[in-house]
Amino acid sequence: MIIHELSRFLIDLKYDDIPKESIEKAKLCFLDYLSVYFRGLESENSKIAIKTIYKLFGDNFNSLNKAFINGIASHSLDLDDGHRLAQLHPGSIVFSSLLALISDKSLDLDISTEKFIESIVAGYEVAIALGILVNPNHRNQGFHSTGTIGTIAAGAVASKILNLNLEQTEHCLGLCTTQSAGLLEADHAGTMGKSFHVGNACYGGIISAFLAKNGFTGGESIIDGKEGFLKAMSLKTYEDYLDADNNDLDYLRISKFLEDNLGKFHINEVYLKKFPFCRHIHSSIDSTLYLKESIVNSDDFDSLDSIGLDSIDSIEVKTYKIASEHDNFNPKNPQDLKQSLPYAVAISLVLNDLSLDSIDELKDDGLFDEKSNKEYVLKIKEIISKINIIYDKDLDDLAPQMRPSQVTIKFKDNSRDSIKHTVYYPLGEVENPLSEEDILEKFKLLNPKFNIDKLQIIKHMEEYSIDELFRELDLID
Repeated sequence: MIIHELSRFLIDLKYDDIPKESIEKAKLCFLDYLSVYFRGLESENSKIAIKTIYKLFGDNFNSLNKAFINGIASHSLDLDDGHRLAQLHPGSIVFSSLLALISDKSLDLDISTEKFIESIVAGYEVAIALGILVNPNHRNQGFHSTGTIGTIAAGAVASKILNLNLEQTEHCLGLCTTQSAGLLEADHAGTMGKSFHVGNACYGGIISAFLAKNGFTGGESIIDGKEGFLKAMSLKTYEDYLDADNNDLDYLRISKFLEDNLGKFHINEVYLKKFPFCRHIHSSIDSTLYLKESIVNSDDFDSLDSIGLDSIDSIEVKTYKIASEHDNFNPKNPQDLKQSLPYAVAISLVLNDLSLDSIDELKDDGLFDEKSNKEYVLKIKEIISKINIIYDKDLDDLAPQMRPSQVTIKFKDNSRDSIKHTVYYPLGEVENPLSEEDILEKFKLLNPKFNIDKLQIIKHMEEYSIDELFRELDLID
């Protein structure tokens, strides 16, 4: 039933149905994706993946292999967009799949720029609607939604691009669902598995679409069936929708949920990221930066160094449950670091900026080496010893509609009053947005050698063919 409704939505959605606001947000998300994707191709994750693909397939970078690499590259920096209620990163799935398909000239696809935008919005809508349906239960059961639901979103995008009919689309989404994979333990263990989830999802979605086009069947009941996705991977959601009288799913309620969510253009609610850390950490970063600025702009002190970091007695971070669980005080590698709330707070206080380059320098200067004698690395580790992460029930009650964090800095010997600040919506949420200028600046910081003037074509992409658009953006030769 759910797969049928998703498939019907995908078939019916046309460019002319999409509000201008959503089209403009799709363009902004595309710009943001490219900023992360281009730099992500240089990441260690991507280099290993590319080397592996070459070893296995030579230079045969078909759409499947391209999608796999694109997904890894776009998710490896922890800078891709997301949706706080769906608890996933749709852009890394949707654009990675689209770019792989459209740039594969062997497929001879006749795609208009309007169809490109239509597919973007459709992919975001399917990903976010399903994410809202199953989360937080799906996440709390241990699954990484970007990998699991991402596979279905990738299939949704591929089915649009390949112009599958209703039956083929249903089989495609069924095949995607049975491939859904991605465990949060890979994220929190500080491994490259987190970005692998996205590459794998894009690969799975595309191959499902081609299989379905050629007659391979997938099964319409595989999400809501008695042994389907909901029961296996979001059990509490399944139980919440059970009809108490016959112990079967209440399809009227599920239908009402889909009616209320599909076609609501959730892409408008997507957040964009400034800092290369897990999103659950960002409100703590924002609170810390606010306090840092209040210190250096006060009448008493002209810089953070002038008060001396050793004058800080303690730093208390109160936040919601999921964020408080990112309490790794001993990260071993860059993947670990991006999931560490205490290190994000300490780095926010010590460094002048939280750009990806600054974070990369930490690794080179021995952040993960106990013998490092770099002064600023030692300062970070000193601050770490003063941080206390606290789960706060009142703040947790505000999640996931908000992602709140309150940071309090206390000083030694009562040298000055303690200071505190609470952020409810981290920078980049629609309630606290990043502008197009902010995303252009993000692009320039991540990709300083790229001719930024080329990006202007995104604003008016409908006026160009897809080949013209992709060539201008260096996405095809």
